[in-house]
Amino acid sequence: MALYLLDYGAGNVQSLANSLSKLGHSFEWISSPEDFHKATSLIFPGVGAFQTAVENLTRKGLLEPLKEYIQSGKPYFGICIGMQVLFQSSTESPNFDGLGIIPSTVERFDDSDKTVPHMGWNSADVVQTSDVEPAFYYFVHSYCAKYSPLDKPEAASWAYTTTQYGGEIFISSISKGNIFGTQFHPEKSGAAGLALIDNWLRASDAAKSAKIPTADYLPSPPTLSLKPRDNLSKRIIACMDVRSDDEGNLVVTKGDQYDVREKVPSGSSMQVKTGGAVRNLGKPVTLASKYYAAGADEICLLNITSFRHSPLQDQPMLAVVRAAAECVFVPLTIGGGIKDTVDPDGTKRSALEVASEYFRAGADKVSIGSDAVYAAEKLLASGQNHGDGTSSIETIAYAYGRQAVVVSIDPRRVFVDASTYDGPHKGELVHGSPDSEIENDRGKSWWYACTVSGGRETRPISVCQLARAAEVLGAGEILVNSIDRDGTGLGFDLDLLNLVKRSVKVPVVASSGAGRKEHFSTVFEQTGVEAALAAGIFHRGEVDIGEVKEHLAHNDIKVRTHIA
Repeated sequence: MALYLLDYGAGNVQSLANSLSKLGHSFEWISSPEDFHKATSLIFPGVGAFQTAVENLTRKGLLEPLKEYIQSGKPYFGICIGMQVLFQSSTESPNFDGLGIIPSTVERFDDSDKTVPHMGWNSADVVQTSDVEPAFYYFVHSYCAKYSPLDKPEAASWAYTTTQYGGEIFISSISKGNIFGTQFHPEKSGAAGLALIDNWLRASDAAKSAKIPTADYLPSPPTLSLKPRDNLSKRIIACMDVRSDDEGNLVVTKGDQYDVREKVPSGSSMQVKTGGAVRNLGKPVTLASKYYAAGADEICLLNITSFRHSPLQDQPMLAVVRAAAECVFVPLTIGGGIKDTVDPDGTKRSALEVASEYFRAGADKVSIGSDAVYAAEKLLASGQNHGDGTSSIETIAYAYGRQAVVVSIDPRRVFVDASTYDGPHKGELVHGSPDSEIENDRGKSWWYACTVSGGRETRPISVCQLARAAEVLGAGEILVNSIDRDGTGLGFDLDLLNLVKRSVKVPVVASSGAGRKEHFSTVFEQTGVEAALAAGIFHRGEVDIGEVKEHLAHNDIKVRTHIA
């Protein structure tokens, strides 16, 4: 078998390449139109905008050869945009035509009852079945092929599995003739996704080209009618702050209110020299692999070394990302230094260039912190309801899709006298209950100011202003930290999270303060966030990821239980 991969320029193709290598399959990249004639099987993975995919394929002279390959009857596997491009068109880019193999239109999700993008682990239910335990796969998309046998019978005839999100049912995989495609990302779906890829590749060409799907890479369908259900699960994210220790080795660390050095006795000579050694909680790749095996739904690596000022020269961190991507088959987010920078030799580097390097190393998403604050302040000052296209959020989202951009917010409380405060954030004031379990909250009032430079500088922009601006600029997800709760073990800041959830229509991730498994059920039940992130309690072994998921399932909170 001559397996080829098609790369139109998406950010996540290395993830599939890593999956194939893990499974022991060799492959080549499509580099010219002539390569289509050499291929006996073809996989087209990708995320991003419909327009970008069509434009890049056309510019490289690959669009028509791709259509000819598919029509030749040779096996084709399209992932995400690789499936959507088979359709006639997409409302995302109404002026651009797809391949037209499926005579229907890809449409945006209705966000009136849910966040968009649809991001996380959901089930793929085989059409005409209900007694097969569905497998969970990772989705990240804002547009989909709606499943409607009456209104869109042509598209529905291609459906092999459907998935429900909110009140909508969409086609999550297709199978007809030589064509198979998934809206979800099997290369980022853990053991279930790897098995799907492996089984498709090992199937005979006859099985791949069967008119009626006989594929064993998805559950075999019995004969009962489909009972739709929204199985989107809550995500548990393991986060690692990565920096160099005093000997120059990259380690995973964790601080209290962002102080990552060990405490030393007052008057110690070490305190004078360094303020204590950098807290070392393990090696980044080792821990990433451990958390993946334990069932983490996503892994986040935050680069907090001095190299964040010139990230493209930080070869050790790039090596960490590459190594982690080779053994972690769930989404991998990288943060730290994603902004326009200038190297020590004067070379200018754009945020897009930095993000692209991380994507090529194997990252699926990038996290933007301080730079998002400055972009939001600029947007607010302009009085416009759109950016000027130059911010790091906008340039990366345009090239790779908004689902590739996470904005990480680091707010701290600003206490005020509620009886006299008449400032610009009056509508965002939080009032602590007199009988609050947390002593520092009792009887006080505050708003949340955003910070930059790792929490060292407070800005006048509020957390709600930043979250709304980030969504306007193109962020696909908001990560909400809390300087006040970080390292305390008192639980997530529910007031903060509810403020942000009410401000945006994109997924929100809770961070900072988790100390017990019960804190995870509380944050999901009382705020509705889509994911919860923790670091120190996992690193120190105080709470295990499996233990958290068992607790959530026991409390009827949907979680992915099929792990690596």
